[in-house]
Amino acid sequence: MARQMTGARMVVQALLDQGVDTVFGYPGGAVLPIYDEIFQEAGINHILVRHEQGATHAAEGYARSTGKPGVVLVTSGPGATNAVTGITDALMDSIPMVVLTGQVPTFMIGSDAFQEADTVGITRPCTKHNWLVKDTDKLSGTIHEAFHVATSGRPGPVLVDIPKDVQFATGTYTPPAEAPTGHYRPRTEGDPEMIAALVEAMETAERPVFYTGGGVINSGDKATALLREFVDATGFPCTSTLMGLGCYPANGKSWLGMLGMHGLYEANLAMHGCDLMINVGARFDDRITGRIADFSPDSRKAHIDIDPSSINKVVQTDFPIIGDVANVLEEALRVWKARGSKVNSEGLAKWWSQIEEWKRVRCLDFKISEKTIKPQHALARLEELTKDHPKRYVTTEVGQHQMWAAQYLGFNEPNRWMTSGGLGTMGYGFPASIGVQVAHPDALVINVAGEASWLMNMQEMGTAIQYRLPVKQFILNNERLGMVRQWQDLLHGGRFSHSWSEALPDFVKLAEAFGAKGIMINDPADLDDAIMEMLNYDGPVLFDCLVEKHENCFPMIPSGEPHNKMLLGDAKVEDAIGAEGGVLV
Repeated sequence: MARQMTGARMVVQALLDQGVDTVFGYPGGAVLPIYDEIFQEAGINHILVRHEQGATHAAEGYARSTGKPGVVLVTSGPGATNAVTGITDALMDSIPMVVLTGQVPTFMIGSDAFQEADTVGITRPCTKHNWLVKDTDKLSGTIHEAFHVATSGRPGPVLVDIPKDVQFATGTYTPPAEAPTGHYRPRTEGDPEMIAALVEAMETAERPVFYTGGGVINSGDKATALLREFVDATGFPCTSTLMGLGCYPANGKSWLGMLGMHGLYEANLAMHGCDLMINVGARFDDRITGRIADFSPDSRKAHIDIDPSSINKVVQTDFPIIGDVANVLEEALRVWKARGSKVNSEGLAKWWSQIEEWKRVRCLDFKISEKTIKPQHALARLEELTKDHPKRYVTTEVGQHQMWAAQYLGFNEPNRWMTSGGLGTMGYGFPASIGVQVAHPDALVINVAGEASWLMNMQEMGTAIQYRLPVKQFILNNERLGMVRQWQDLLHGGRFSHSWSEALPDFVKLAEAFGAKGIMINDPADLDDAIMEMLNYDGPVLFDCLVEKHENCFPMIPSGEPHNKMLLGDAKVEDAIGAEGGVLV
């Protein structure tokens, strides 16, 4: 017998049937019927954020750390428009998220009603798909369809816009099994012939490299396990994008570190000098490729991705393989073993010898100061004091501190590193850390931040206090917009146009005003004790670490340059791969 219920109840029932346990949101007039149902439903844990952007980033943190879709509930008009930044961030980084927005009643749409906005029109470019539901009978099926689209294929955000009269009206509830999802069935199995061709190329390659990305993590634990098995079995070197950190362990024998604009010297030169590049779940974004014409100029390129639109979009590949990473790796590994598990041992030995030579440059070395705290030193000590914690999760804001965190913190497991990659959203890290802590109550959750980024969503400290979330805010405070200042220093003649604030708060007093713990440190000798004080405090901590104000983040590939032209501190590396494959510094 068909179940009859109000649209508002349908929303809550659909969430329950989708296995949702947590919703991040902020109420308003156009979603009050849904909030009334949430009030009466014990199965949904609602987290009241302080800003709708905070809701979307918290949902991203929840999704990224669990593999499950994050759910957001906001009102019409400004509630929806405030969520746009987080929705776009999730789209760029392929994070599954379902956003439910209220809308004015259907008969008022188009009348410029109070808090009306064309939410579907505004969010069409920044969602995988969106819906405006005008019929209560279609509401539950649409929500189930939304979850299917968000989590199938390349994950991403979707939005369902629900007019208020649809929430009040009664209709027939559609269970998940009867939802209209048949039209969206992404291809998950790779082309067997292309996989076989790639395996054949792997058998003879002299300078191969695995280039991995967030798609490995999005594919799930099976994909991560298969990648690790494949890398270790072949002995091929492995590098990763910012989003893929943790898919191959940082302590693994084949790990080269992160590549890209602020990637490691050896990783970038390996990418430049390889003769076979195996891209697994990355999208050839500009922060990785640099100048396209000079990107890995002597290599054959394979690209494994579930999104057909990503194949040959930026870089033309020799082995384009559309499919789920786990399925493709499983088949490739099977074929490789069936053919005798062959590699070019002689060529691979020479390749690793060259890589070891590049590693001796020690591109992340820095001099410890006795007077001021180097940001690299702060993160190196944070890594040393937390690396053995069984449940450590790290989020970041965006800027120099983000790149230093990627360089100096090691991730041996997937889903432990949450950062804004494609969109580069300042203000992401704090609410994301809240979402991670909600998902993992017993975990150590640290947000590595810059003071400017952290201030963009500082209001979420109220959320952390209200829900007793012991998130640690590790601020590297250089009193500058660090990455902006760095670019102005290197590329704009040292003209520091508006790259600092003359009115920063006292972060200790700010923490105390919210009811959290504040710690300020400026002496390198006190660094370890202060970090341990932060870690041992059972509650939210705002850690204000005053660091060297004009430290630049290296290595750095200047925008538009190839991988073999890096800045290493004060020395520029020109044509780093010499005619004989040596290193010219």
